[in-house]
Amino acid sequence: MIEKAGGGTLHLDEIGELSHESQVKLLRLLQEGEFLPLGADTIRMADIRVVVSTNLDLARLQNTGQFRKDLYYRLSVHHIHVPPLRERCEDIPLLLKHYIAQTAEALAKSLPFSPMRHCSR
Repeated sequence: MIEKAGGGTLHLDEIGELSHESQVKLLRLLQEGEFLPLGADTIRMADIRVVVSTNLDLARLQNTGQFRKDLYYRLSVHHIHVPPLRERCEDIPLLLKHYIAQTAEALAKSLPFSPMRHCSR
């Protein structure tokens, strides 16, 4: 994945569940740009951006020792908190409209109704 992302961006999901061994490897990649491909015996360099996501509280995990403090520091440079959808109800009609239109297009069907017209907001 690192080689394929070369010169681009690598997204790692559920970073909070990364093993300690993998956390060390990721930290090395972030700090030095170095990684060891699976089955290889020579270190390679990578020029990538890394974006991570998780639904876990990394600050709490690093305070309890489950997540490396140095890795947490590296990853928390640009933190974006997206509240759960239940806390952003105003987004539901927009998402509904988008997915109904996307599905109708994929099935070569016309829109069954205007999603915004039937919404209470």
